[in-house]
Amino acid sequence: MGRNTRKRRSSMANKAIAASAALALGGGGLIWANFYASAHESKNSSQNQTKAATAAAQVATISCPDVGQKLTNVPSGARSGVDRELANLDKQITEAYARLASTRQAQAGDSGFVQNAIVGPLKDKRTATIDRIRINIQRSGGQVQDLSQLAACTTQGAQTNAGEAGGGDQNGGQQDGGQQDGGQQDGGDQNGGEQEGGQDGGQQGGGQQGNGGQGGNGPAAADFVDITKVQQNAQLGVGANGLAANGNGGSRGTFTSVCGTNGNDNHNTDNVIVAPGVTNGAHHLHDYVGNQNNDAFASDQDLAAAETSCQNQGDKSSYFWPVLRVQDGSQDFDQNNDGGGKEGNVGKILQPAQAQLKFVGNKRGKVVGMPTALRIITGDAKAFVNGNANANVNWSCTGFENKVQLEDKYPICPQGSQVVRTTNFQSCWDGQNIDSANHRTHVAFVQANGSCANGFKAIPQLQVRLVYNVPAPKLQNGQVVNPYAVDSFPENLHKPITDHNDFINFFSQNTMNKMVNCINTGKKCK
Repeated sequence: MGRNTRKRRSSMANKAIAASAALALGGGGLIWANFYASAHESKNSSQNQTKAATAAAQVATISCPDVGQKLTNVPSGARSGVDRELANLDKQITEAYARLASTRQAQAGDSGFVQNAIVGPLKDKRTATIDRIRINIQRSGGQVQDLSQLAACTTQGAQTNAGEAGGGDQNGGQQDGGQQDGGQQDGGDQNGGEQEGGQDGGQQGGGQQGNGGQGGNGPAAADFVDITKVQQNAQLGVGANGLAANGNGGSRGTFTSVCGTNGNDNHNTDNVIVAPGVTNGAHHLHDYVGNQNNDAFASDQDLAAAETSCQNQGDKSSYFWPVLRVQDGSQDFDQNNDGGGKEGNVGKILQPAQAQLKFVGNKRGKVVGMPTALRIITGDAKAFVNGNANANVNWSCTGFENKVQLEDKYPICPQGSQVVRTTNFQSCWDGQNIDSANHRTHVAFVQANGSCANGFKAIPQLQVRLVYNVPAPKLQNGQVVNPYAVDSFPENLHKPITDHNDFINFFSQNTMNKMVNCINTGKKCK
């Protein structure tokens, strides 16, 4: 069995922390506890708080170019070294973000502090790491473009999204999901206690009565919308254009794999696809269903030999996604862990009430079987800072799924309705590779007419539908009470646009053949 960091679920409530113990202002809810501790003793505390609020509104997070997405041709001999260095880049950003969140007093007093003490040193670290990536590739005989321009990072306000992740026009007049309604974000009662970078799991979250969300770095009130007030939209979100066939020439069957809802609490903060061999490579917690041996150190042989939670024992595939948490005043088992509370992912983990894993066909023709160990990542965990080029997000509520799909908002569902996350994976394969250097270019979405471009082959499309019983958050005076959010890299502020999903194919050949036959002949199979 793989390493499972889920030891025992704790429902212990957070310690209540009085609002006067900390000051959280703007910037996606970044914590200002250190500033307040000194400012309340100062004769000019109100002026200092004003300066602090101004700075927070200007700088909420750090945005760095995604080096991994630029690496489309890495020799196989260099990939393990390159993946480790890419994981180092993620770690460096996480550490810089923690420093950004823990130095608000210094930032308020020095306009050059962020650049000189955080962004500048981060560039130096990234330059050295990017150079090691170049050396790794060249030593293996590969060619690499000049990546030095990707070393520099910028600061970003919570009011803007680097990629302008859209959907603003679908949300009943509310603005883009990156926008935070000026200074009325997250509430002044976000208590971080004596947090280190806003991320000390011991004193975060729930004690603030739900205001401020994930450990002080989101979500915010503007990340939510009452789904009953959203205009109906016909489009099912970014990238979700490969739906089941509906024409005579298509492959209209389905194959459903029943693998449970992670009732055995199989969690870790690794990602064996993008950061193999790196503990906490994801910096957030995943739910795992299906294959029970997936962690950073699992080889293909380990995965092939693993147990599975799927009813059909011919499906040892690994299905994993970031957990959903609710800020209801409680903490969970990882409140003091890397990838958990230490990195702003706090609150009670919600197990899905339903997890439907369905494979569908192609509306233009037949599908071919997926190769063993094929890896597919869909969506982008860094979409808030990367932009929406790779985003693939559909949020909705039961009873509204055929009317409203949201990309950049979390839905507030009416009584009796449940939150739904739906992900439609890429369904075109290059016919050769089970992975690619950037983990994307070996697969693609179908074109608008349903066909696969560039000689790619149509494969069964995985559709994951997750349903949750989520207590409805409330929006009060520009604040969100009892919010929920997906786990994320801390610098992405738990935006809904960052939702994503992962799949590694380990169907037996017989079961894959059955799936293809069912889909191509129009049957519904399990």
